[in-house]
Amino acid sequence: MEIPPLNIAGFSIRSRLFVGTGKYVRGGEPDYELMRDALAAADCQVVTVAVRRERLYDKQGRSLLDFLDLKRYTILPNTAGCFTADDAVRAARLGRELLEGLDNPGAKWVKLEVLGDKKTLLPDPIETVRAAEALLKEGFIVLAYANDDPILCQRLKTLGCASVMPLGSPIGSGQGVLNPNNIRIILEQLKADDPEYPVIVDAGVGTASDVAIAMELGADGVLLNTGIAGARDPVAMARAMRNALEAGYFAFRAGRIPRKLYATASSPLEGRIAPVAPR
Repeated sequence: MEIPPLNIAGFSIRSRLFVGTGKYVRGGEPDYELMRDALAAADCQVVTVAVRRERLYDKQGRSLLDFLDLKRYTILPNTAGCFTADDAVRAARLGRELLEGLDNPGAKWVKLEVLGDKKTLLPDPIETVRAAEALLKEGFIVLAYANDDPILCQRLKTLGCASVMPLGSPIGSGQGVLNPNNIRIILEQLKADDPEYPVIVDAGVGTASDVAIAMELGADGVLLNTGIAGARDPVAMARAMRNALEAGYFAFRAGRIPRKLYATASSPLEGRIAPVAPR
């Protein structure tokens, strides 16, 4: 049985694992071959590129995009590193201009990320809303990174964002989903009138079990970067993340058993052989 495609703004996305292209480093230099192999192992379709942070050309003159099959991957420009709505809008326009010249379907997409400070890297809710309003007016397909705040996520959906992406925990922290109850509330509220509305958990993934937990909560997908790029073996971790997403997806739909304080026998007690009376 295969996981059905995810629909975002009319686009059919085969893989629900979204993977970043940053932080693949070896010997202090970007390792694009490692990035390429990890993305292939993850079997992802959508990859994010931080327009503001990424050096599109390294010291050898190699481009990040030279290692991405633009017919295989949909590039999702990311406004990471932006701290104001104005900066995020400029970065989104830059990403659109770059991808329009490459004829990639991600040209009108943007993963909107507006951060509040450099220490926590948590989203700035006010600037995020401002940026979303501006980008939607310009016709962008906005996937909005947000705090795990049900009110903010509802506001972003109401504005017209194609997907809301609440964080599991701070960017690069590897803490997994710290507040599953808020994720549950977000999923319940955003899907109340539209069960197919895509909610993607983004940030904080440290290992495969974090992906499985996010999917078991009912998320439609997971976006991650550091959990793969920072692993001892990124290619093996990418494969593990892919398998974990599949396990979590089917586990949520299978329905877990309720948690109980006391044990419940696996075999029924009725009809068991009577114990032999002592002589």
